[in-house]
Amino acid sequence: MKKITLILLFFTIFANSQTGNYQVGDVVDDFTVTDTEGNEYNLYSLIAEGKYVYLDFFFVDCVPCQNSAPTFNEFFDKYGCNEGDVFCISINNGDDNNARVIQYEIDHGGPFNHAPAVSNEGGGGPVDANFGVGAYPTFCLIGPGNIMLNRDIWPLNGIQTFENTFPIGFEPPVIECTILGVSDATAFDFNIYPTVSKGNVNINLPNSTDAQVAIFNTLGQQVFVNNYSEKNISLNLQIAAGVYLVKVTSDNSSVTKRIIIE
Repeated sequence: MKKITLILLFFTIFANSQTGNYQVGDVVDDFTVTDTEGNEYNLYSLIAEGKYVYLDFFFVDCVPCQNSAPTFNEFFDKYGCNEGDVFCISINNGDDNNARVIQYEIDHGGPFNHAPAVSNEGGGGPVDANFGVGAYPTFCLIGPGNIMLNRDIWPLNGIQTFENTFPIGFEPPVIECTILGVSDATAFDFNIYPTVSKGNVNINLPNSTDAQVAIFNTLGQQVFVNNYSEKNISLNLQIAAGVYLVKVTSDNSSVTKRIIIE
């Protein structure tokens, strides 16, 4: 009986992710937090700037949180790394300090620029308690007037799940990010083919240059990495079937594309 109770409790915790203290249409309380890099953010100030704020409530040992972190970061990356109309921030439940949250992002954040993350040292716990989060991960959207627009963005089926929460008339521009900051276009691009294969993949760079190729699975785990100095790169990947992200870094910028291994 005890085992059944624990299983049911686990299912309840991860099946009912939402903000318990706010309904859609409620004005949420203001908060100020500091991320693991020492940057301070105030919710009402962000909203006043015209931002639509996406909150990701998480804790380090939460496996569903680990699995969804790359998708949240991909969404953050696609829309300009918080320099555009979309603002993303991850809020810890108060259990984890800066060091643990930083390591969490390294281990599970995926091959994208990572959204700022707030630990218990930066004020994550009180915000989590104010929103009444009882299940993880919980994703929510706050918009103009500091109003809760969506209290339960789940389940995630890629970044389109977040894009489907855009209110009518809200069409944020896609802004590419680089490791040096934000730009309207990446400094370079690459061709990759075939995108569906048994593992034989070709990458064509615009010119012969030093480049690093890293491949990540959908959990954000790196499964391959190597450095190259030629324009045309041929890979014979010995990895399991599935969807992967190929990140090529060169000239202080990076581009990520998807492939499928059959």
